[in-house]
Amino acid sequence: MRKTICSLHRVRAFLRRRSFIYAWLSSAIQLEFEEVRPLKEGPRGGVFLLRHKKTGRLLVFRRFSGSGEVYRKLLRYSCPNLPEVLETAEQEGTVLVLEEFIQGDTLDFLLKAAPLSPKATREIIIQLCQALRVLHSFGAVHRDIKPENVILREREAVLIDFDAARLHKPAHENDTVVLGTTGFAAPEQYGLSQSGPQADIYSLGVLMNVMLTGEHPSRKLADGRLGRVVQRCTQVNPEKRYRSAIHLMEAIQL
Repeated sequence: MRKTICSLHRVRAFLRRRSFIYAWLSSAIQLEFEEVRPLKEGPRGGVFLLRHKKTGRLLVFRRFSGSGEVYRKLLRYSCPNLPEVLETAEQEGTVLVLEEFIQGDTLDFLLKAAPLSPKATREIIIQLCQALRVLHSFGAVHRDIKPENVILREREAVLIDFDAARLHKPAHENDTVVLGTTGFAAPEQYGLSQSGPQADIYSLGVLMNVMLTGEHPSRKLADGRLGRVVQRCTQVNPEKRYRSAIHLMEAIQL
């Protein structure tokens, strides 16, 4: 009985702390920042570019409905291929995130001109594998890898937007919420099974093919060895894909 009471006290203290951080962050956003422009708005929330009134520093502010578990994990990590998460708070299903603003063009914008060369494609995919290596190391699955969510900061590829991301839960049979972008999302993201790291491998394979050909691999497969890499990445059975981002990175470096 005493253990149960102590456990309830800890839960209540945790919830009070989360409520305090949420209120503090909401207030800080209103008082210390000014909105420059909206970056993205949708049914689940919005993303806005803010400027700090005193320093002039540009930051990205996210407000969306869902889980902020991956953003909370990212507070402890630093990787040149991931944006720095400065603060996050969550209350009653609404998540607030303040993060680094990545200055550059999206991969989607660059691909409108023409497909990329195999060399440029390899360089970008290797860097995205580095980003996934960090995410997968603490059990996170991005679940929405696509050209719009990759920013090229000079020669540096940065994977952004973790609003659809979740932590892999081995005990679950499938995802609680179906999220992802049609064409890039792995089959298991549609409720066939739980999406794990191999779901991101699938999306990265589709992305690689789009970078090389401008088309989904089901319509036009890239030539040569990179095409064979794409084929393995996009197998319907997750167990037939590369086991990890590191294995994929090694395959395209051969």
